[in-house]
Amino acid sequence: MSKPRSKPTYVLGTGLSHDGSTCLLRDGEICVAIEKERITRKKHDGFGDTETILYCLEAEGITFDDVDLVVQNANFSNLDRGNKFFEGVPRIIPDSARVVTISHHLAHAYSVIGTSPFDEMGILVVDGCGSSFDDCLDLEGAKLAVPPPDADTNHLLFEKDSYYQYRDGKLSTIYKDFSPWGYFLKAYTMCPATSKHSIGGLYSAVSQYVFQGMDDPGKLMGLAPYGKLGVYPFEAFELRDGRCFVRYDWMDGFVQPRRRYEDLKENFQYYADIARWIQSEIERSLLYLVESRFHMAPAENLGYAGGVALNAVANARILKESSFTGLYMQPAAADNGLALGCAFYGWLEVLKGERRRHSGSTFFGRAYSGGEALKALQASSDHFDYAKEDDAAEVAARLLAEGKVVGWFEGGSEFGPRALGHRSILADPRNPAIRDFINQKVKFREDFRPFAPAVVREECGRFFAGIDESPYMILIGQTRPEWRGEIPAVVHQDGSARVQTVTPEMASGFYQVLRHFERFSGIPVLLNTSFNRRGMPIVETPEQAVAMFLESALDALVLDGYVAVKRAVEEAPAVTANRAERGPLAKRDHSTASR
Repeated sequence: MSKPRSKPTYVLGTGLSHDGSTCLLRDGEICVAIEKERITRKKHDGFGDTETILYCLEAEGITFDDVDLVVQNANFSNLDRGNKFFEGVPRIIPDSARVVTISHHLAHAYSVIGTSPFDEMGILVVDGCGSSFDDCLDLEGAKLAVPPPDADTNHLLFEKDSYYQYRDGKLSTIYKDFSPWGYFLKAYTMCPATSKHSIGGLYSAVSQYVFQGMDDPGKLMGLAPYGKLGVYPFEAFELRDGRCFVRYDWMDGFVQPRRRYEDLKENFQYYADIARWIQSEIERSLLYLVESRFHMAPAENLGYAGGVALNAVANARILKESSFTGLYMQPAAADNGLALGCAFYGWLEVLKGERRRHSGSTFFGRAYSGGEALKALQASSDHFDYAKEDDAAEVAARLLAEGKVVGWFEGGSEFGPRALGHRSILADPRNPAIRDFINQKVKFREDFRPFAPAVVREECGRFFAGIDESPYMILIGQTRPEWRGEIPAVVHQDGSARVQTVTPEMASGFYQVLRHFERFSGIPVLLNTSFNRRGMPIVETPEQAVAMFLESALDALVLDGYVAVKRAVEEAPAVTANRAERGPLAKRDHSTASR
């Protein structure tokens, strides 16, 4: 008689800040996780977790009776209230549930511990703002940048950056910096609406000045290469004593915040110069901070989280120029990753479970059955032809080589801000006109926005310098000069590229698309961008994918093995004739079998 299988241990982690999310662990491993915006379709949605909790429980086929522990976190002082404060009564978490609440940077740190490939590392958290001093649970043993406040004011200081060391399965706090809240009341044009002297807060504030909103501070990275250096001959930060201080005196000189969508186009160089300046200042401050923390507690490797860790340009410089040898950025580094950290804290620290090696995957969404894909296609099939294909990857690659723009939907969705081959829009990077076409007709966004190249990992060095592995699309490399004219659609203004390296272990279907595309074109590189448009979260369901397919100029949609092609569409500009006969492409045998 077989031994009865023991009941799995489930830990549910939930983030109650902006960019809300929920993660469910089964015996210490992620079985499902989802960001709230993917369900509600509101960018950066948060401050409540009913939808995400239900999604995770239903995907796993369990109820709250099966959950052993809930760990939650939110920003801005809510340790006493947590889920009840946000959800009201009745709430989705029953009163009978065992609930633990942890502080903000501690949750970020455990999101690194749970997913990092390193067994020992320093861990740095840099974001807009964390928990208040009185809510922090990680002060023991820490060197504090500021004197401990008294009981009447300890709720007015907030986490700015934190540095930890993880060794022998134990997290130790090395250093914590705090800043006062409320300086934005001074009403400077670029004053962060977070704590004073915040690196992430300043970057978000400048993004709001330039883009009339804080939806995507990362757009500053895309705009910066169009700017000129030296236009602003002063420093945004003062760097001393291992700390970064925002200088506020220069803000009085910036009096043209963007008010209309057209302002960016009409005053493009003005805003581009600002983006270039602040990007360089962010890089300068982060390199100083990282090096300072290394000398406080040296380690070979650095784990990195908080929203600032999504700055791919700064990350490349940290990897190249800091004293740390290895660098791991938690892919959902912003507040959407808090749920991961909460769940892993519960498993490792509350339940004392064994740390399990994470596979590296970010595909934590539920899978949709073939029946669900077919139903979504059938509901709108008046506008396209579709068929189930034995090798959808090969069909997609052929369409891409013909110049088509293809929506690619496979398996569970990515967790985090980057589409990595399960919810992607793909195109031929050799086509110099395709970038403008996708920006204007598919994504409906600003025309300066760059696109990332996806490349099979083993051939990354042939196309890009200074980067060997970048599975999460949050590192910048330089496109090799001989390839810049051959893959222009994924090369930015300064020759850089935000590279994604792809392996069959991480994304097998997407890897096969790249290898089939190499057979047809000579190169294992594709333009890869998220399956969404401006202001829209990345698509989650087959119905959402079909809707965007119809509402945009996508030529084709591959939906879990089904291939749909529009009968009439505004065609993407064709790839330049005979392009493959020039330059490095001429050295390839285009008939090489797929590997």
